[in-house]
Amino acid sequence: MHLGRRSLLLAAAAAPAAAAVPAPAHAAGQAPTGRHPLVIGHRGAAGWRPEHTAVSYTYAVQTGADWIEPDLVPTKDHVLVVRHENEISQTTDVASHPEFTDRRTTKTVDGRPVTGWFTEDFTLAELKTLRAVERLPLVRNRNTVFDGRAEVLTFQEVVDLARRLSRAHGRTIAVFPETKHPTYFRSLGLPLEPKLAAAIRRNRLGRRECVVQSFEPTSLQRIAAERLGVALWQALGTTGGPYDLVSAGDPTTYRDMMTPAGLARIAEYADWIGPDKSSLVGTPVLADAHAAGLRVGPYTFRAENQFLPVDFRRGDGANDFGDAFAEYALYYGMGVDAVVTDFPDLAVMARRG
Repeated sequence: MHLGRRSLLLAAAAAPAAAAVPAPAHAAGQAPTGRHPLVIGHRGAAGWRPEHTAVSYTYAVQTGADWIEPDLVPTKDHVLVVRHENEISQTTDVASHPEFTDRRTTKTVDGRPVTGWFTEDFTLAELKTLRAVERLPLVRNRNTVFDGRAEVLTFQEVVDLARRLSRAHGRTIAVFPETKHPTYFRSLGLPLEPKLAAAIRRNRLGRRECVVQSFEPTSLQRIAAERLGVALWQALGTTGGPYDLVSAGDPTTYRDMMTPAGLARIAEYADWIGPDKSSLVGTPVLADAHAAGLRVGPYTFRAENQFLPVDFRRGDGANDFGDAFAEYALYYGMGVDAVVTDFPDLAVMARRG
């Protein structure tokens, strides 16, 4: 349900004040000094370029993003690549490759049937023959001009790109990898965590350069056990519970995880929570998380009307841009420590304001 602007502002004012979180340095594992929230480029600058491509990550940094987010899935030969999902028909041109027609199949991923082509059925060399396309062409048709121009990246290539961009822009750009469907991949003998831990060690990534996120707490706990020295981010959904807990018969829901007791448990292994932005309006979650010593980075901020509260919409079209600046102002005013956004340029402009 969408709340009007007046309702949003009143709800934010009624929520308990967010506790100040000390931040001695502008590092990846913490918010910058004072109230200067981090801007995280969601899959790069997905509002302006096809997601998880070099041009998307580069544009995000060029326009001011502090971190860039690669979603991690494995190949058949167990190389970590960056795609929104392991099913790649929406984000690559795989359907136009006749040599891969027989790879189309239906699988059960996190308890749900999914039909298409899957990264775990391709070697890295085979994936490199594909090209990226815009995932939401009906929403972001302007981005389709880039279709077919970018290859599928490995996580290592994203790390290398982040370091080149850091040197070029004179500031540290952190990578913000998410382990996607880790329980599912573990069941296939393609666990994500050992490969991710090895990459972090190989590249000597520290808290300033890497924050690991997952919706599955056991995935983060496995990373924590590696003692890598990077910050950890517990992502939180709006319904149900994490699949690792569901599959183990644990009834804990995301709602349970956002109670004071649940947040205290998260703080035992993680540094951040990443709730859906709607979870913070008219609730004590932000204040409770800060009280537990956790930083908070809501997701996902987008500029199109269909993703904005009703009173922030402008024009008649669902894909017209609304008043995204008003939404950023609302959440910055609430005291969030970061925003995860498809439009990092707009988030940076709003932050300056």
